[in-house]
Amino acid sequence: MEIEKDNLIRLTKDHIKPAAVTLTNAFINYPVSVYFTPDEAKRKKLQPGISRGILRNAIGTGEVYTTSARMEGIAVWMLTQNQFNAKKQRTSLMAWLKNLFGDKESQRRHKAFFEYSDSIRKRVLPAKYWYLQMLGVDPAYQGQGFSSRLVKPMLARAKREGLPVFLETQLQKNVALYQHFGFKVVEEGNIPGSNVYSWAMVKEPK
Repeated sequence: MEIEKDNLIRLTKDHIKPAAVTLTNAFINYPVSVYFTPDEAKRKKLQPGISRGILRNAIGTGEVYTTSARMEGIAVWMLTQNQFNAKKQRTSLMAWLKNLFGDKESQRRHKAFFEYSDSIRKRVLPAKYWYLQMLGVDPAYQGQGFSSRLVKPMLARAKREGLPVFLETQLQKNVALYQHFGFKVVEEGNIPGSNVYSWAMVKEPK
């Protein structure tokens, strides 16, 4: 593991397995996870593999950080350089999810979510920005400041680079948390074809 100057650890592919445990615990009952896989037994079976796949993709094309060797929390960051880059990232992830989820209904839900997210980003963001794809803290460590430790260093970096930061959340309680960090809601509403409400938020570099 590489110790970063902000007291965070940047993950490598050798640490995917333990990091996936943290993300699985954090997102197993998250609204989008339930939307993608309503059946609880199936979701518990698939979620570890989903977490490993997301981490593998992000470590290869983005940056992933944790707070200590205990991996209390994980932050997944992607630098989007242009619309082609964003589409390439989504296409790669969609191809992997298609192999993981064999049924057409699950594939339809994933497609709807990613297309909805892409449409928002095209409207509200410039060509280059940071995307906080996932921020997950294990329930055993929530409420102890780990989210703040994971987010603040990258927000400071984005400010130095003059880049906005984009994220989405499907939990209303998270909106106030991100507003505390300087994010503003730029769009909100149900993901098309679902009853899952989503908030898209942006923090400008100024």
